[in-house]
Amino acid sequence: MKISSIKIAPQFGLVLCILISCCLSACDTEPKKETKLQPIDYPSLYRASVEALTEAIVHDIFSPPVASRIYAYPGIAAYEIMAADAKDKKNSLTGKLTDLQAIPNVPTQQNYNPELASLKAFLTVGKTLVFSPEPLDRKEQEIIKLFKAQGIPAATITQSLTYGDQVAQHIITWANQDNYAQTRTYSKHQFERKAGRWMPTPPDFLDAIEPHWNKIRPFVLDSASQFAPEAPTNYSVDKDSKFYKEMSELYSYTQKLTDEEIEVAKFWDCNPFVTKHVGHYMEGVKKLTPGGHWIGLSLMATEKKQMNLYQTIKTYTFTAISIADAFISCWDEKYRSNLIRPETVINIHLDPDWKPALITPSFPEYPSGHSVASASAAAMLTAIVGEDFAFRDSTEVAFGLPVRSFSSFTAAAEEAAISRFYGGIHYKPAIYNGLDQGKQVGNFIVKKLVR
Repeated sequence: MKISSIKIAPQFGLVLCILISCCLSACDTEPKKETKLQPIDYPSLYRASVEALTEAIVHDIFSPPVASRIYAYPGIAAYEIMAADAKDKKNSLTGKLTDLQAIPNVPTQQNYNPELASLKAFLTVGKTLVFSPEPLDRKEQEIIKLFKAQGIPAATITQSLTYGDQVAQHIITWANQDNYAQTRTYSKHQFERKAGRWMPTPPDFLDAIEPHWNKIRPFVLDSASQFAPEAPTNYSVDKDSKFYKEMSELYSYTQKLTDEEIEVAKFWDCNPFVTKHVGHYMEGVKKLTPGGHWIGLSLMATEKKQMNLYQTIKTYTFTAISIADAFISCWDEKYRSNLIRPETVINIHLDPDWKPALITPSFPEYPSGHSVASASAAAMLTAIVGEDFAFRDSTEVAFGLPVRSFSSFTAAAEEAAISRFYGGIHYKPAIYNGLDQGKQVGNFIVKKLVR
């Protein structure tokens, strides 16, 4: 096929050239639309970083005491950077937390971003404390990409990340001295086949969790036993004894739970790993820890109160510290009193077929860990945001549970505590004495850090 060429007359060619030139000139002079970058929402980035840490904790199935430790150290790293940026030494936790030394000096160069450094420190410390750092790695890359997209100079980003790493290493060194590594080598708890003593419980009859947790260095408490509760009720299966009445009360009450009480028990279950058994089939279900639930509430409070980054980090960190020391205090008493669980004693003395609404956790009964940790966290959050702080708790929505509403953090802590009675895993004294113990722990930390 022959393709014919197109011939343009000279005069038309001149006109065409002029038209093209005019069009190009018009394009050059048309105003360009500039893309306006939104300012970085630092508090949201921090909350997302905490959520990445929670994702790793849930995935790795850390026990409640260990999870509380993991939440605390990254927050302290981030907090110390922001406190140093405030140029007010009284804000620092140095001298307030056991053995914590001052962090490395803040860079004197102009190209330094404390917000990025604090986020980097949080994520770096978090990655060293979990088995699966991938969620934290992803979050770090997202944050760096965001800062680059904002046109922040490369030198500023590099300096900020470097300083964040320096502070992270400082906190990691301090964390490595809290006796956690040593307790990994201690012997397992040897349960006694003795009346009133704790024994492994159904369905999996697991070993006791963290029997040496009272040897972990507290963050603020003087010692693990500083706020030891009164001793639990003396064990006795004599029908006229106080213990027998407490056991019978739980047994009778749990036979006629309302739908609301069952919902409360499930909402606050917070057992990081439970198993469902159907015949020979077993399925594991991962959940938040009790501390993880309250960490979620601390983030909710910071968002609802529209706190800036420093306030957000402070609220999270102080709450995490309160929870961590609460677990040290609680676990100290658990393995001292070493009290038998309701499921064990009821099956032996009242009803061999009775089962609690919740799976019994693998450690002694007294006191209730939920009660101690929740009361301590509530004391701190109340000190920061106030008693009259109504909120909707959507922390468990991701785990298939509905939203619940509370008039205050104290009300939430009290519901968390009584949920363990509804669940059939604690007698009343463990709940009420646990609440008192947690309040004492929390108020002591509030006095040291907030007031």
